[in-house]
Amino acid sequence: MVKLRDYPEEGELVVGTVREVKPFGAFILLDEYPGREGFIHIAEVATGWVKYIRDHIRENQKIVCKVLSVDRQKGHVDLSLKQVNEHQKREKIQEWKNETRADKLFEIVCKHLGITMEDGLKGFGYKLAEVYGGLYTAFENVAINSESLEKEGFKGDWIPVFKKVAMENIVPPLITISGVLELTNYSPDGIDHIKNALMSGEESKNCKIVIQYIGAPRYRITATGIDYKVAEEELKKAAEAVITYNEKKNGSGKFIRHSQQP
Repeated sequence: MVKLRDYPEEGELVVGTVREVKPFGAFILLDEYPGREGFIHIAEVATGWVKYIRDHIRENQKIVCKVLSVDRQKGHVDLSLKQVNEHQKREKIQEWKNETRADKLFEIVCKHLGITMEDGLKGFGYKLAEVYGGLYTAFENVAINSESLEKEGFKGDWIPVFKKVAMENIVPPLITISGVLELTNYSPDGIDHIKNALMSGEESKNCKIVIQYIGAPRYRITATGIDYKVAEEELKKAAEAVITYNEKKNGSGKFIRHSQQP
């Protein structure tokens, strides 16, 4: 796992493996910082009074801790288990899994290039982690936007290989946004005009647009894609296309956007 620092920082959440449990606390191997170890005092194991520490923590257990303090000179890292809630734990474990996977993908990149992973990290890996905030985020951004590396100023023969590995192995998370169309058309063949109008709105190369009947005169319209901004633009364009078509056929329409993401 690529880390730009030798030690974690105070307040950081870290993934660790319990090496040894004592009556007064537990020693934790920091998975993200090879060779580094932390300590959880019994007072930081759980809220309330802890009678038997092994009721809360055991050897070889994978845990998420909060860093309380770091003494680089002595090599001491004090940790807390009780100050991490379930939501933080889930998010951190997922982040750790992603970065672990990114290491394997980066190793594949280096193998294709005929270089060692160490040389790859020194050549462009550490810079990728610095710019994107992690190797996995770099792979994910490239999978979403193939020109991402060039836009960030990266150059080199490694770029096509990195792109290939990213696009073959990373499935970008999909987002879905929606709204409601209110359409009326009182022409003799108004129903047909509305049907054709709705069909015109489902034509998008950048997103999946779906329009569903709710109840006259309302229709739900959704846009699903990998980029929120693009999905937002495509949803708006689709709604405008439907309304414009219907208006040309002596109808009327209105688009109501559901609450936007923050």
